[in-house]
Amino acid sequence: MMLKNPMWIAAALLSAVLTTPAMAHPEAAHVAAEGAWARASVAGQQATGAFVRLTAKEPLRLVGVRTPAAAVGEIHEMKMEGDVMRMRALDGLDLPAGQTVELKPGGLHLMFQQLKAPLQEGTQVPVTLVFQDAQGAESRLHLKVPVQRMAPKGGEAAGHGGHAMPAGGHQH
Repeated sequence: MMLKNPMWIAAALLSAVLTTPAMAHPEAAHVAAEGAWARASVAGQQATGAFVRLTAKEPLRLVGVRTPAAAVGEIHEMKMEGDVMRMRALDGLDLPAGQTVELKPGGLHLMFQQLKAPLQEGTQVPVTLVFQDAQGAESRLHLKVPVQRMAPKGGEAAGHGGHAMPAGGHQH
């Protein structure tokens, strides 16, 4: 009988371990995520941002972001260079142990590009953050991120505006 085959049992157990979401085991990523939200988008909009406060228990590096809502997920930095606001993708973001790193509008943030459908206010989008430790071992944190038009109260620093969108990012 197939159930008595030790290889089949081992494969089933390994599959269960590898597919268990980090939310069920938050210690797997050694990161606390607070205040996560994604900016709602409209039909035809190809990109939007997501924001969160991350606090690592040990030094980690955020090296990836994935969501089924978009073909591309990236870590972005937005900053002034002279009098021009520039946005660029980063290959990673260091998270020092015990220090909160805030990804927020107008600064460091997550960018979802080539949206598969508009992100509708009041829904949630699954997001997986990928981290590496000093030895290069990867861990993941799976989040359900609420979609909102604006930052939650107290979730956006004073003086920071909305997330800049390329042409076509506004409703016509």
